Amino acid sequence: MAALVCGACADPERERLKATTKPTYDERTGRLKELTSDANRNGRIDTWTDMDGSRPVRSRMDRNEDGRIDRWEYYDEGGRLVKVGFSRRDDGKPDAWAEPAADGRISRVLVSSTADESKIDRWETLDPSSIEDAAGLRSLLAVEEDTNRDGRADKWEKYAGGQLQTAAFDENADGRADRQLTYQGGALVLMESEPDASGRFTRRVEVK
Repeated sequence: MAALVCGACADPERERLKATTKPTYDERTGRLKELTSDANRNGRIDTWTDMDGSRPVRSRMDRNEDGRIDRWEYYDEGGRLVKVGFSRRDDGKPDAWAEPAADGRISRVLVSSTADESKIDRWETLDPSSIEDAAGLRSLLAVEEDTNRDGRADKWEKYAGGQLQTAAFDENADGRADRQLTYQGGALVLMESEPDASGRFTRRVEVK
């Protein structure tokens, strides 16, 4: 009798998939054009994938389920992930982009302060040995930034263990650092400036 009762029970996983996996077909061709899914398996639709038949073209995701898209995934002709877009401002528009390596890990992120992919002004290099966060990203190793929007980096940061180690600045737009700050444990310990012709700083001020 117990077996009969259990056999009649609904399979929760099957019911979840049924409720969140919704196909949409092209009325003219009958081909699949969109497929929804539940990436975090909580019973709510959070991913919408544009399809060309059985081939995924682009996915839009609402990872924090606030009603706004915050991640975009783009696929090549073979259905392989080739680029990921993020919304760091969480405003529904992509403002950072990354291209996964062959192993699927993201090691470099390009950021635009104006949310324009053709106007990148921040370049982040990630630590491949660190643990991924909720967005699939890792701790920083280095950052280059174009603060005056002239198309060239004028600020450089280096990190270790997720903590800022040095920050260097190009203050006369000649393409090289004029000042560098060194940190230990998050505290400023050294300021260097007045580089010579080789770029070596000739003035050092220790901060105690």
